[in-house]
Order: sequence, then structure tokens, then C-alpha cells
Amino acid sequence: MKFYSTKGQVEPVSFQDAIFKGLPDDNGLFMPEVIPVLPSTFFESIDDLTLPEIGFQVLRNFVDGEIPDEDLSSLINETLSFDIPLTKIKERHYSLELFHGPTLAFKDVGARFLARSLSYFTRQAHKKLTVLVATSGDTGSAVANGFHNVPDIDVIILYPSGKVSHFQEQQMTTLGGNITALEVDGTFDDCQRLVKKAFLDPELKDALHLTSANSINVARLLPQSVYYFYAWAQLPKDQRDDVIFSIPSGNYGNLSAGLLAQRMGLPIRHFLACSNVNDTVPKYLWDGDYIPKPSKATISNAMDVGDPSNFVRMLDFFDQSHDKMTSSVTGFAYTDDETRKTINKVYEETGYILDPHGAVGYKGMASYLSDKTATGIVLETAHPVKFKDTVEGEIPVTVELPTHITATDLEKKSIPFSKEFADFKQFLLD
Repeated sequence: MKFYSTKGQVEPVSFQDAIFKGLPDDNGLFMPEVIPVLPSTFFESIDDLTLPEIGFQVLRNFVDGEIPDEDLSSLINETLSFDIPLTKIKERHYSLELFHGPTLAFKDVGARFLARSLSYFTRQAHKKLTVLVATSGDTGSAVANGFHNVPDIDVIILYPSGKVSHFQEQQMTTLGGNITALEVDGTFDDCQRLVKKAFLDPELKDALHLTSANSINVARLLPQSVYYFYAWAQLPKDQRDDVIFSIPSGNYGNLSAGLLAQRMGLPIRHFLACSNVNDTVPKYLWDGDYIPKPSKATISNAMDVGDPSNFVRMLDFFDQSHDKMTSSVTGFAYTDDETRKTINKVYEETGYILDPHGAVGYKGMASYLSDKTATGIVLETAHPVKFKDTVEGEIPVTVELPTHITATDLEKKSIPFSKEFADFKQFLLD
């Protein structure tokens, strides 16, 4: 399997080269040259497969022998070592709970797969890597956990000061070791800009082996397609033919992974791209104009992205066509006030507790299904405890920390940092 750049100005590369490079030299994003359609036998037997077994059947098509099957199976078993249950909220309304991993967020899946894939290849190549990652919240904690103490890999996390939750900040700034957190005086978009410029800087490319752990890295994207298959497999059989997925969206890697699953043969009827007031993509879906803008801080902070990187992948899936995209994807955008009211309403009506991101996705799903008989699945991307103050402000109960998570009051070890690229470049070279 080869991976091409969405800009098409460089030669396709192997899976290994794609995940090491992170970004192609032409500043596009890597995409698989071929998207295999899984055989009917896979879907006929899916009820008998575990989550790791589904992951193996999906991902081995893209790894294409670069990691031997035995090693790949072990790697995927380590990645998907926690459950991803589908929980019924009410009739034909489901939540896919992606928060049962070590950092209580969906990004655990992609970060763990990327960390283990890079570790496998670095052992083979005897090289040292520096991983750069920009985060609006959950990516940083997932990457920090997934890469902590991985040999020969240093991780530098950039996050916007004052714009992540305390819980998220604790998860990404207290580990130390090979994890360095830079607290940037700016927005997520500033953090993402610094990372992208670093990959394109000739001096840095000569001095360091850089790669990315953001969803711009194709090894973050690919494993996220797995839980769409797993969600479908957990549905009652009589509800599998008419399924829509509602995706709380920031950088749009999760939605891109769903589009990948659909093209592999998963019978998904429609996608909902649900955002907060950072509504660049929903507005494109509404009127055909893509106008990036500075991100705005919200209570669903992991979605505070004004110029989402993975939008180019979405365009690639649909041959750059607005009409083709809108036939498969509908956009919604909601304010913080609407998000808060949804948390309260869903709890009062069903007893289910949504986090702010899931609430955005649920409201879009409820709106879309108000005049349809389809089955809806909202991706609940983070545990409500990560946004404890916000959630408890809307419901009359305490949100408890899951039993497999230990609260930490370890010392914060972040480095205050400017948003100037010259400063970041010098930091990397020193």
C-alpha cells in the first residue's frame, strides 16, 4: 500500500514513511492510494469478532505487510485493550462511548496505534524521533499517555494557555520523562501553525527526525475507522441498514475516518458534522464557501478549531465537490448556551450524561432525525468528568471519576511559550 499527498506534488510513499514524515513535503496530507472494500464474509461474521479482531481485519489492508501479521495483531491488541460500548439513550438514539481508554477520550485509539507503530519501526531502523503535536485538549493527553516512556521517541506537546480544562492539562503536563509540554500564549490554531511550519523548515528537517501525532498523521486516522465498524456490529440487526453517525467535530479527523469506513463497505447512510461556534466546515456545507477564521474559546474546547487540517481529506474523498460532500454530510453548529441546554435536557429525559462535545453531536442528531426513521449514533468523544464543572452546572448529580482512573495532583511541568515560530525553531534546535 502506498500513500499519496492530497496536493499530488510528491511521489507516494510506504506506510512506514508516511507515519515517520507526518506531512508530505508539499504540505498536503497523506491518503491511501487504494481503499479496499471488505468482503461480504467480513460483515456476515462481524458478530463473532472481538474489537481487536475487527481492528486487525481493517488495518492490515493499509499496513500491507510492513508489520508482519503476528506483530500487527499484538500491536492492535495493545491499542484496543479497552471496550468501546454502544449505549442506548432512547429508541434509535445511541451513544458510542469512546472514553473508556486511559485518558477518557476517543483519541486514545489513534494515539496508542501511532505510538506502537512508530516504536516498532524505530526499533527496526535504530533511529530517534521527535514527535510534535498541537492540541486543543484531548489529543495532548492521549498522546502523552500513549508515548510516555516509549524508547527513542521524544514528544513535544503545544497547547493554548488557559484554553484547556484542568483535567486535560493535568494529563499532558505531569508525566515528564520524554514528554515536554509547551504552554503557548495563543490559540490552538497558533499551535497547529507552529507544528506545520516546523515540518516544512529545511534546517529542522536536516537536524531532526520529526513526525506528527496530530490527526494529520495518517496512523492517527486509520485506526479511528475501526470503531465505526464496531458500533455497527453492536446495533440490533434490524437497525443496521439505515444508520447515521453524528460526529462532534474540531479538526475533522474523526469524520474523515468515518468516511474511510464507509468506502470500505460499511453501510452508513449519512454523516453529521457537528461543531460549536467554530463553524468553518458547517458553513462550507451550507453555502459552499470555505473561509478559515481565528478559533473562538468554548466549553467544548477540543472542537475550537478555525481552520481544520483534515478538511482537505474530506475534499479528497469527494473529488473537491461541494455537491458530492453535501449528499453525504450535513453540517450543524451550536452555541455554548445550546450545548448546556442539551446536557440538561438529555439528562432530564433519559438520565444519560453527555459531555459538552457529545451534547453538540447529540443535538445535531436529534435535529436531523426529528422527521426521519433512521438509527442515529453520536460519537461521545470524552468522558463528562473531563468537563466536570460545566456538566455539573447543568445536572443535579455529581460526575464521578471512572474507577480505572486515578486522580492526580502531580506538579504541572509545562513551559510558558510564545507563538512566534522563530522561538519554537530555536527551542527545537537547542
